Amino acid sequence: MANHVIAIYPGTFDPMTSGHEDIIRRACELFDTVIVAVAAGHHKKALFTLAERMDMARQITTRYGHVTVDSYQGLLRDFVRAKGAKAIVRGLRAVSDFDYEFQLAGMNRKLVPEAETVFLTPSDQYQFISSTFVREIATLSGDVDAFVNPLVAQALRAKIASLGRE
Repeated sequence: MANHVIAIYPGTFDPMTSGHEDIIRRACELFDTVIVAVAAGHHKKALFTLAERMDMARQITTRYGHVTVDSYQGLLRDFVRAKGAKAIVRGLRAVSDFDYEFQLAGMNRKLVPEAETVFLTPSDQYQFISSTFVREIATLSGDVDAFVNPLVAQALRAKIASLGRE
């Protein structure tokens, strides 16, 4: 009998992009359960609160039957162990991501050797999308509809307006 394999897809998801969604879809094809782990982001100043990012992630991933959304803070190692995960999913958009992600995978291998890091690349049309670019475009009143789920686009417009940046 095969093992039930749980994968963790960690990130700040500030906001979740179409590239993130594509990685989730791909991970669902490989693993029995995918946990989208929304990081509290203690080292980053997030545009959206943790609760807002989790709510958006939950709404976006409802169509995937074996995806759950949870939050964590502190070391990813502790979250991976608490969930019994055997894989950590990381997205690679370009060669520029590789150096950082390779180092991170090596560190995670030392911290949580029972879990393997699995790199997935998004579909071609999503390889250039980053949350940072999306936030910047939205903040400067640009159209982000092609880069994010309609729910996220609406939330971005509301958030920017509420901050008086529109």
